[in-house]
Amino acid sequence: MVSRKEWIAGARLRTLPAAIAPVMVGTALAGKAADWRGILALVVSLSLQIAVNYANDYSDGIKGTDSDRVGPLRLVGSGIASPASVKRAAFLFFGIAMIAGLVLALTTSLILIGIGALAIVAAWTYTGGPKPYGYSALGEVSVFLFFGLIATVGTFYVQTESVTLASFLLSIPIGVLACAILGLNNLRDREKDAKAKKRTLAVILGDKGARNFYTVLLMVAHLGSISLYFVTPSVFSTLFLLPFSARLARNVLNGAQGKDLIRLLANTGKLQIAFAFFLSFALVTSIR
Repeated sequence: MVSRKEWIAGARLRTLPAAIAPVMVGTALAGKAADWRGILALVVSLSLQIAVNYANDYSDGIKGTDSDRVGPLRLVGSGIASPASVKRAAFLFFGIAMIAGLVLALTTSLILIGIGALAIVAAWTYTGGPKPYGYSALGEVSVFLFFGLIATVGTFYVQTESVTLASFLLSIPIGVLACAILGLNNLRDREKDAKAKKRTLAVILGDKGARNFYTVLLMVAHLGSISLYFVTPSVFSTLFLLPFSARLARNVLNGAQGKDLIRLLANTGKLQIAFAFFLSFALVTSIR
């Protein structure tokens, strides 16, 4: 029987900053209009992230892609849990996301039902189905779209029922940092993914290219943040994170491998949360 600790490990908690950050900044931008719907947006985001982690575990596990992996526990690949039980766990969290999302749609716009359905389909077909797009170097595109653009703008929208240029610009640093988390994860698994014919962007770019891509993403995050100066000059506070970003990039460019990449992956999640905190603080303190 799978223990609670193993289920928690299978949920891959280190990926949750990618779900929390867009809701933080979207709610901060909403300002005085922020309300209980921000909490539901967080439920949707967290549930989708956990669901896609379990779905990924299930799909890669039954295809044999997850055998002999470095990194977080693979429930199916390790044989600890049955594929059916992990699939049920994924559907449970998809269900939670659907219920919270339906409440948001009924209190704002029914268009959200379509967007939510698209998000669930994208989460499942990342590594599931006959032609998973995660095997065709499109993972980063999906992550930017759903955990950057849609999550940030959507969180702002459900609380204000409006969309602004600032909400779109705010999604850029959050989205590219989510891509950096995925990119580093795929860099760690690059060799084994190549053998399993899983053509992630890291596999296509190669070791050096994937490391350079990660560095570019961190640079874009900083540039995207300061592009919001027209909302509040306080966004320049994100530059305090530049030394941390530079240290991460240097370690990745210097060829970090294995467990060092796992540590850097966790620190990239911390960087994303730190970005979200600085941006949120800047936005909240700018409210008159």
